[in-house]
Amino acid sequence: MVMNAGYGRSLTIGVDVGGTKVAAGVVTPGGRVLARVRTQTPERSKSPEVVEDTIVSVVSELRRRYPVRAVGVGAAGFVDERRSRVLFAPHLSWREEPLRDALAVRLGLPVVVENDANASAWAEVRAGAGRGVDDVMVVNLGTGIGGAIVSDGVLRRGRYGLAGEFGHMTVVPGGHRCECGNRGCWEQYASGNALTREARELVAAESPVAEALRQEVGGDPTLITGPLVSDLARKGDRACRELMEEAGTWLGVGLANLAAAFDPELFVIGGGVSEAGGLLLDPARRAFEKGLTGRGYRPEARVEAAALGNEAGLIGAADLAREALPRGPARARCARSGSGSSSRW
Repeated sequence: MVMNAGYGRSLTIGVDVGGTKVAAGVVTPGGRVLARVRTQTPERSKSPEVVEDTIVSVVSELRRRYPVRAVGVGAAGFVDERRSRVLFAPHLSWREEPLRDALAVRLGLPVVVENDANASAWAEVRAGAGRGVDDVMVVNLGTGIGGAIVSDGVLRRGRYGLAGEFGHMTVVPGGHRCECGNRGCWEQYASGNALTREARELVAAESPVAEALRQEVGGDPTLITGPLVSDLARKGDRACRELMEEAGTWLGVGLANLAAAFDPELFVIGGGVSEAGGLLLDPARRAFEKGLTGRGYRPEARVEAAALGNEAGLIGAADLAREALPRGPARARCARSGSGSSSRW
């Protein structure tokens, strides 16, 4: 085991569980990631216990190297208000899963389970693009769309812990079927899955504008991925740029709706799809400005890219895990002075 002078026993592990990967890291109180482990998320057809085994495996690997005091898990799904159960995970097999208690028993450590978008948002507000801003909405574009609300410097989870599920707002009544069971959800138009679906349909239709994309996958649309579309768009491929612009436009439409409801100062756009940068964010800003209610007569929220990249989820989960630690005199003093879920690094 590696003992780290200067950190004492203040290290925690954050685990980010998504539809395609499980990433974990040892994180200091200042948000520095000391070590990382990443593996694929088991197939959804497998039992929830298989995903749990994967979490235990990556945490155990890190614990052999660092003394940690708690574990935070950012889960891609609905997490209850007690941050203990995953009620529903559209891209995984969890249904009413008592994940916190199951992991705590197996790991012998305090465990906090949080929605993955909430965890990412908390990291961005504490140490990333939202640092110093009290009213922030974070929108993560990955397999689907996750979201989180920070208001007056506090992460808002809602009465039942389900606030921030922006991806399942209906933007097209009767539109594309979503894995959540509804139709026309926002994530069916502005997520990585949406980008992939549209690109595959373009190639399957044998459209001449998709020739470069077709050549990349040898004519097999099933080999198309969101990162491939983004990469070709950055290289100037016209069809992929159009697909990215369409996704960005839908992103802006949703942001305008969120601004009408919540009036934040800043939108932070994270997740893998956001790595396309201006190819996505420029059309999003245009659509946001066009769709904003009261435009021209109100301050407009800024729309910025996230700063912490793929590590935001595990950094935020690790920091939130510190809330599960017993409060000694020093921690009690911090709590009384305003730290905890509303503090700054």
